[in-house]
Amino acid sequence: MYIFPQEVIVWAPALLVVGIAYGIVPELERENALHRSLLALAAGLLSLRYLFWRLTDTLAPPGMNWDALASWSFFAFEAVAMVSSLSAFALLSRHRSRSQDADLRHGWWGQTQPRVAILIATYNEEWPVLERTIAGALALRWQNKRIYVLDDGRRSWLADACRRMGVTHLTRPDNAHGKAGNINHALAELRAGAEVPDFVAVLDADFVPHLGFISRSLSLFEDPAIGLVQTPQHFFNPDPIQHNLGISRSYPDEQRFFFDHLQPARDAWGIAVCCGTSSIVRWQALEQLGGFPTDSVTEDYLLSVRLQEKGFATAYLNEALSEGLAPEGLKEYITQRARWGMGLMQIVRSVSGPLRDNSLRLVDRWSLLDSFFYWASIFPFKLACIIYPLLFWYFGVIVVDAQLDEIISHFAPYYLMTMVFMNFVSRGLFVPVVHDVGQLVGSVEITRGVYTGLLRPHGQKFKVTMKGGDRTRVIVQWPILRRFAVLFLLTFGGLLIGLLSDYTFNGQAGDGKVIILFWSIYNLAVLLLVMLVCVEQPRTASVLRRVPERVRLEIGDAMREVWLADINEEAMRLRGIELPAGSIVRAHIDQVGEVEGQVLRSIGGSTEVAITLNETQRQDLLEKIHTREGEPGTGLVATAALLAGIARRVVSGGVRNA
Repeated sequence: MYIFPQEVIVWAPALLVVGIAYGIVPELERENALHRSLLALAAGLLSLRYLFWRLTDTLAPPGMNWDALASWSFFAFEAVAMVSSLSAFALLSRHRSRSQDADLRHGWWGQTQPRVAILIATYNEEWPVLERTIAGALALRWQNKRIYVLDDGRRSWLADACRRMGVTHLTRPDNAHGKAGNINHALAELRAGAEVPDFVAVLDADFVPHLGFISRSLSLFEDPAIGLVQTPQHFFNPDPIQHNLGISRSYPDEQRFFFDHLQPARDAWGIAVCCGTSSIVRWQALEQLGGFPTDSVTEDYLLSVRLQEKGFATAYLNEALSEGLAPEGLKEYITQRARWGMGLMQIVRSVSGPLRDNSLRLVDRWSLLDSFFYWASIFPFKLACIIYPLLFWYFGVIVVDAQLDEIISHFAPYYLMTMVFMNFVSRGLFVPVVHDVGQLVGSVEITRGVYTGLLRPHGQKFKVTMKGGDRTRVIVQWPILRRFAVLFLLTFGGLLIGLLSDYTFNGQAGDGKVIILFWSIYNLAVLLLVMLVCVEQPRTASVLRRVPERVRLEIGDAMREVWLADINEEAMRLRGIELPAGSIVRAHIDQVGEVEGQVLRSIGGSTEVAITLNETQRQDLLEKIHTREGEPGTGLVATAALLAGIARRVVSGGVRNA
């Protein structure tokens, strides 16, 4: 009888997964529930196989010693994170698109449009940020609407600006309950008015609706069971990770996975959630709730939970119907996510929690537990993956006691199948190292926020995410950078110990040392990119990233056509022409009219021009830039460009042009 060589047996599971990835997966359909479920099942089974092996073969014997403490505590981190992964596999086994429903139900309201109140909540945003949003709201293809700017900053200049633009400016005497309290004050004003709205649309101060935002979203409300419709949040500027690594054109922002892939999966299970901005809620449903809930700093998620308790569903329309400003600074980016984690824990501890006696369905409880395990486990686990290898290098503590062939046989197929499934359902968004950077960079603050919300759910204040401001210089986030620099140096030192010495454990050099070597090299790559993210690069003022268009350009008495490559309210960039600095030009731009400008500089066939717009032209330009159909940014990974961008950033190490 023929006996397979040991090497073949060891590599067989991983090779089988590779065969599935290249031989079967390309033939599968992403929106086919059976195909998704089969891959999810395979990923889940291999994950459980790996976890069982870890539990039975790799842990130190129980005892009062450092090996046992480190081994079992790391396994606990890993096991809880695995629960989160298994739940995600189950969620992602389904997918739903409501675009066809919106097509079929469009116009159900007949000749009389429902009344829509558009609420724009603001606290301290600068006028250029607010102006975009108000201009977009005014341009909406919906006549029966009223626009309200809810100003918790109580700014007189904003009242004047709102008056000029023809929208209502509302203030209140205090800032109780943050954004939810601000909205509830506006709802009370609407309730006291002569005509209450039929629907309420909510926009953050930095989110611009596209022209069809209301008409497309309202199409789904023909079903009286739907209390809220949420649409995606896409961004016209790169987030700090994209920008500081130079990958904004080749790697999507961190939230694209949630909005493009996880929310449609949740919707298929009937557990899509409200995400605040770019949503519309039925007035009758809000009345039954008594307004927006105020017992969580993530009032949007809790709104979906409370609506479900009243029998109203949240629907998700996965169409690009708005675009917003992502946090530009790393501190603001981390603060926002820490608030999300804290708010989720407040919901878990509230009367609407998954383990409380309430009217939530079983699937709703699963939804909350899924979010709980994600926030409670993933970020501490990422930190643990960096810290635990150091215990071996500096103290000889064995965290994972396994032979290399066992790791190849158990870890490799689990990891590869996880990557195959996640990249199948997300169209390739999961890129090792870069994905870990996004979770590690804010892991300390997010973990702190999560467990603060879990242990002390009451009395936590809503922290506003700062937007706008001067971003024209390099800003080093030293408090964040220092901690990761220390971990980088400690990991590098441990790696040197392993490479340049005969360092052993238990008196023998074994596979454990090789495993920690590879683990440390991977961690160095992650930590290097995290440190680069902490060095915030200057940003240009321009935010337009759309297909260029031809414009007519007057230069003195001459007229020629050139490409308009980029434009904002202050400047434009022309391609295919070079002009002397100081030259006066006039550009005839579609939807904006004649725009006069002065040439700032010309480099390599590209000319930058400072422009002056009147108020009407500013609004027309904002509408032109931000309210068109289509997605801003990128939703796919361009691998070659991604690697090239990171390589340039690593080599330069310093200031990079945005």
